[in-house]
Amino acid sequence: MNNYKLKIGLSFIMAIFFINVAIAQNDEAAKSTLDEASATMSGYKNISMDFDYVLDNKAEDVKQEMSGDLLLEGEKYLVNLFGSTQIFDGSKTYTIIPENEEVNVNDADIDEENTFTPSKFYTFYQSGYTYNMSELKQVNGKKVQFVKLTPIDTNSEISNIMVGIDTKTNHIYQIIEIGTNQTRTILTAKNIKTNQQIDASVFAFDEKKYEDLNYMINK
Repeated sequence: MNNYKLKIGLSFIMAIFFINVAIAQNDEAAKSTLDEASATMSGYKNISMDFDYVLDNKAEDVKQEMSGDLLLEGEKYLVNLFGSTQIFDGSKTYTIIPENEEVNVNDADIDEENTFTPSKFYTFYQSGYTYNMSELKQVNGKKVQFVKLTPIDTNSEISNIMVGIDTKTNHIYQIIEIGTNQTRTILTAKNIKTNQQIDASVFAFDEKKYEDLNYMINK
């Protein structure tokens, strides 16, 4: 699985949690709902979660289903998705791709200019969308309040994003992204854990380990 596909997948994950949007022409109830979820999740020392990821493009008869996991502490993160691992240690991003036996190293967060990135979990929703309250639904036994986000950019390839918030925990539970081509991408959070005891080394890249494995390290 190439690095581009991993980047796209990670970009979508970042839409899961903390969506901040433009103030004008917005539903204040929707803003309050998003703000409260953001405040709850940003208040934790760290967050770990598993997630299910579904890509459904009926026009092309393509459907992909996979699982991943994420660990976040401050700006540092570790994500496993598409059989690859990405680590951000606060200054550099390391994308480890066992299939290709390579590691790609980039200064800072490789998606720092992109709206969706793990290190922006708690500030992501500050610009880029208008938003409105949507339906309150039962999803897998959970009461989930959805907020509809619509891109301000009229050239966006995203038609809208439905952000589902678990009303019991005030955590983001599900994201449904609908593209202008009607492709649906659904991400569902599972097994969210907070404020765990984490060894700081989990966010450290062991270069020697991968050199010994004869990985190509691209800096």
